[in-house]
Amino acid sequence: MDPAGKVAILTGGARIGQAVAKALAARGCALGLTYRESREAAEETASLARAAGVGAVTCKVDAREESQVAEAVGKIGSELGRVDILINMASTYSHTPWERMTSRAWSDALDSNAKSAFLFALKAAPWMKRAGAGRIVNFTDWTAVSDRPRYEGYTAYYAAKAAVAGLTETLALDLAPDILVNAIAPGPILAPPDLSAEDGAKVIAATPLRRWGGAEEIAKAVLFLIETEFITGECLRVDGGRHLY
Repeated sequence: MDPAGKVAILTGGARIGQAVAKALAARGCALGLTYRESREAAEETASLARAAGVGAVTCKVDAREESQVAEAVGKIGSELGRVDILINMASTYSHTPWERMTSRAWSDALDSNAKSAFLFALKAAPWMKRAGAGRIVNFTDWTAVSDRPRYEGYTAYYAAKAAVAGLTETLALDLAPDILVNAIAPGPILAPPDLSAEDGAKVIAATPLRRWGGAEEIAKAVLFLIETEFITGECLRVDGGRHLY
């Protein structure tokens, strides 16, 4: 699919999402940007998109609530005229030691990471079906698609991202042949702001390419999965070989 003249919904558009949005806008793709807390980032990205000559709509939405997701997708589709692409980037990443694990922490992780992707797919797919084609790109995690939990204290997060990988496969089957559904599994892309120099050095040492990838690498992967015509149900690791260690 050529993104030019199409409309893409991006959920969770801060940091890496901004790079993805800019790449799509540069290709002539209009943007529907949803956010829960990062309004400033969403509005900034929308302004850049409009400056690039494409339409942009922003929506505040709790991606865990079906009614809010339905309203947001409907608003974007109505104002921009169509929905062709969905990029599910909304996510939470919380460290919860087992001794403090609760059913609430479990539900929060599953809802924020997996339920949100399901709800947006549920509401966006009919728009894509009417247009005759569509693309959905979910975001999982390199650990979940490599069957290697690796880090203690992330039980709920790992399970949620594994659920996103499973959702990607079953959606690809259910929505074929009109809609292609794939996922990206990022590894060390951007260093967290609070990461110590020592821990950052450990990450680089454990990554065969010996560096952080940068948000642009994710944008390239998203464009690839939008433009492909014969790949569906796949999870693409963008991790600099991190899964090999």
